[in-house]
Amino acid sequence: MRPLALTILAAAVLCACSPSPQPAAPEAKPAPPATPASAPKPAEPTAAAPAPAKEIPEGDCGDQSKLPPEQRIANTARWTTASEQNNFGFDVFRGDSEKGEFTKLTKEPILGAGTSDETHKYEYRDDTIDPCKEYWYYVEGITTSGSHEKFTPTFRAPPKVRPRASAAAAPEPAKNG
Repeated sequence: MRPLALTILAAAVLCACSPSPQPAAPEAKPAPPATPASAPKPAEPTAAAPAPAKEIPEGDCGDQSKLPPEQRIANTARWTTASEQNNFGFDVFRGDSEKGEFTKLTKEPILGAGTSDETHKYEYRDDTIDPCKEYWYYVEGITTSGSHEKFTPTFRAPPKVRPRASAAAAPEPAKNG
């Protein structure tokens, strides 16, 4: 048995969040316990049905730190466990490419449920993104003995907006001279 015996009900999902009135600091929200899972088993990663191609809206690119938290565009990683055994918590990592270097985003681990046969839902809101860039994420589990193990596959968050058309691209009006 793996040191971190966590069973995944749903693969980590990254939601494209629009500006929302959520708190500034990234937070984890353990969900209230659900009924115990009768036969926990790993779930196959579920891919959402391909959505019709929609155009990415125009928006401002770059650092959002000067915006009020409720106006920041964010990526939210969500994952669920069917049961947990000796689970201290989770850390969330982000990279600029699927194979690239990843940086730990969580200052403190998102606390796990220890040992539990109940379903738990977790999430991490990352509002430190450049909305015009794609990012890659994964979640790492931490056991009560301190060992770390990759918990989710690496998953992609597409850009949320595309750069606004610049005024410099517009033709200049003719000058009367």
